[in-house]
Amino acid sequence: MGEGNYRSRMVVVGYNTNMIVLTDKATTKVAQLITEEEDTGLFLRVGVRPGGCSGFSYEMYFDSDLADDDVQQAFGDVKVVSDTASAGLLDGASLDYHDGLGESGFKITNQKAQKTCGCGQSFC
Repeated sequence: MGEGNYRSRMVVVGYNTNMIVLTDKATTKVAQLITEEEDTGLFLRVGVRPGGCSGFSYEMYFDSDLADDDVQQAFGDVKVVSDTASAGLLDGASLDYHDGLGESGFKITNQKAQKTCGCGQSFC
């Protein structure tokens, strides 16, 4: 599969919501990090919280606890989970991974963000 986005399988319980899409590079890196954790029950939780320079900030971490109303999406073997409020703010967003001299790490691009700050972790 070339550069792009994995086809996803979405499971939404009680809500009709989309959420973030992972690129191939992000999916590969998340899968690698989960493997290194040696816990097959982990998934990537992506959320949006009030705060940051521009009003909202992103959070990402590995989790194993699912809430009844969580939105779940699979990219290959990687499961991504978000609470319903965050999923709505992440609809149309993409998560990519860069590994280079000028830029390294995960980066979220969000079409709904009207303004972002220089840190790349905050938006409104």
